[in-house]
Amino acid sequence: MTTATPIAVAVGDPCGVGPSVSIRAALARREHESIVLFGDAVQLRRLLHEQGEAQASLHDLSAEGALQVPAGGLGIVDTGPVAQTLLDRHEACPEAGAAQLRSLRLAATAVRQGSARALVTGPTSKAAVVSAGHTFTGQTEFLAQLDGKADDDVTMMFLGPKLRVALVTTHLSIANVPAAITAPRVLRTVRHLAQALLRLPSARTPSLVVTGLNPHAGEGGLFGNEERDVLAPCLAALRGEPPFCSGQLQLLGPQPAESVFRAAQRGDIDGVVAMFHDQATIASKLLDWGAAVNTSWGLSFLRTSVDHGVAYDAARQGTAEHHGMLAALDLAVLLTRGETRGAHG
Repeated sequence: MTTATPIAVAVGDPCGVGPSVSIRAALARREHESIVLFGDAVQLRRLLHEQGEAQASLHDLSAEGALQVPAGGLGIVDTGPVAQTLLDRHEACPEAGAAQLRSLRLAATAVRQGSARALVTGPTSKAAVVSAGHTFTGQTEFLAQLDGKADDDVTMMFLGPKLRVALVTTHLSIANVPAAITAPRVLRTVRHLAQALLRLPSARTPSLVVTGLNPHAGEGGLFGNEERDVLAPCLAALRGEPPFCSGQLQLLGPQPAESVFRAAQRGDIDGVVAMFHDQATIASKLLDWGAAVNTSWGLSFLRTSVDHGVAYDAARQGTAEHHGMLAALDLAVLLTRGETRGAHG
């Protein structure tokens, strides 16, 4: 029987929609891909049964080659049980917080060790993880630390059909953003998004635009100096580097965010570097809701994720949609099949 190195899926908060959307996305792609789910085995097998599927092999990470599953197969790594009474509440709780962090750590470790070829993550609850006694600001930051990287070594980006946007800063107070717009962060973000754009299929030379921080990109210093003092010198330096100096990718900016995102919506721009969290995510969720993929660039392994939260209400009502998880899984497959240009950042 032919085996394949699988995609590892950390299903996220067991009290939210993560397990359900992970199961449904995995079943939709299992014919062509080997997928291993990391979570509560009892819960996952129950969800599989509800989908009319009984076949899923159980794997022990301590065994050599444990994640070598049949091509087109589906596996489970049991990361520990959560009481059904807690699952039925569909709300943040310490037990679920500890469980989602366990599955995330084990799945990421499997990918780092080569047992799986990419990590796909379901939505987590920061409140639940923190209530379990852990310091946790997000999966991106947690994975960077696990990978021996600083937060500033890794870029959060959202890759969707209409907009591909990378963030210079992520989870911090808006009052702290201006001081955090530094040359190293801007340079890292532009370089990472450039690498991502060159990995994605394109029929033309891609264009990458850097937004301003301030209204009208500072209006020549009337509304702020970050564009003049930080962004413009960074872009001047980057234009002397490949892939920009070699003509593989066009670099523009700094430009007003309002016009940049409108141009991206028209299809005139391939990638945008945004200065802060909501500048990027409001546009991404408006243009690509359910289709954008949260991607961490700069890790030693590939990680993709859904762009939505735990959605306890949808889990409670049984109305969760799995299209976002399917998009995350499909992008992980695409970027690990060698079908795109360049090498992973």
